[in-house]
Amino acid sequence: MKTSQFDYNLPMERIAQRPVEPRDRSNLMIVKKGGSWLGGIKHKKFFNIVDELKKGDLLVWNNSKVFKARLFGELLSKDNQSLLGHEKKVEIFLVRPMENKGVWKALARPGRHVQNGAKVRFAPDFVCDVIVKEPDGTILIQFEDDEEMVREKANKYGDVPIPPYVKDEVHELEIYQTIYAKKEGSVAAPTAGFHFTPELIDKLKAKGVEFAEVTLHVGLGTFLPVKSERVEDHTMHSEQVELTAENAEKINRAKAEGRRVIAVGTTTVRTLEGVAQLTISNKQFNNETIGDRRYEIGDSVVKLRPYVGEINIFIKPGFNFKIVDGMITNFHLPKSTLLMLVSAFAGSRQFMLKCYKKAVKKKYRFYSFGDAMFII
Repeated sequence: MKTSQFDYNLPMERIAQRPVEPRDRSNLMIVKKGGSWLGGIKHKKFFNIVDELKKGDLLVWNNSKVFKARLFGELLSKDNQSLLGHEKKVEIFLVRPMENKGVWKALARPGRHVQNGAKVRFAPDFVCDVIVKEPDGTILIQFEDDEEMVREKANKYGDVPIPPYVKDEVHELEIYQTIYAKKEGSVAAPTAGFHFTPELIDKLKAKGVEFAEVTLHVGLGTFLPVKSERVEDHTMHSEQVELTAENAEKINRAKAEGRRVIAVGTTTVRTLEGVAQLTISNKQFNNETIGDRRYEIGDSVVKLRPYVGEINIFIKPGFNFKIVDGMITNFHLPKSTLLMLVSAFAGSRQFMLKCYKKAVKKKYRFYSFGDAMFII
């Protein structure tokens, strides 16, 4: 497949610059998997999702929380005293912590100024050393502080990592956050969850919809653009995920009972399907007692195991989904891995691009602060 096959035309005015308030008043496009329902696409408001979900559905979302990963600093001279001049101001975008204490993968702009051995000062008590400049454009930097303290200082001195296509306003961190975020570590928000409000969640619970959660700390694997001409040549970066035993059990029970597992966002889809692939590769799926009942699961259904580690799954058309039955998502950038993922889930690239064309015509709002799609 060619990356250009996932391109589409989007007028700039369709890129949302701020969220709708209340957030569950955003538009919702409902489409059916398989591409046979184009004439019957439904156009609703997001709060109408209550009518589309049913008792026993399991809604799974990503509870990762964004921190202020965008840092502005000054390059220091070798004596760590004299600044090299105002033209040497740099932006460092923290991506993820590495295994070694205080070491982070990051992006630098302008990259030509940041070389191995450089020092960058963000505040008197917040300085890093550039230890490696990678061929892919990323850098490894070393702080004296541990991971928790780096995030604490980043939240004190840094800026909200709002995407570059949001240009109209300065946003507070709370705006670029889901209401259920709790595990800090993302450098971009899992934006499909922006549409949920406490009132909407209460209505879903009253209807009998159940909830589970995963953690995927959003990094390069989510937002790095596809630069290769062939889709298959793109390399997905790993991201840190966690699926607890409690949540694995909820998902396994729903699958065994034939109930729908609805993923909120592409990050949740990648977590569930990535863990499923690891489970299959380790041959960890058999019949099992879940709670006080035994379910005959069999080889055709994957039984998830708890997992903490890295996922770098690349989902594109032709992928065989094992866990996810429905997906709530936003409208994604042209030629992005996220558009490829939703195309795979919907059944075809052509069908998804037709849906996007209809969304443009209907004046849907696109990207992080934009409207939603429910694929079922």
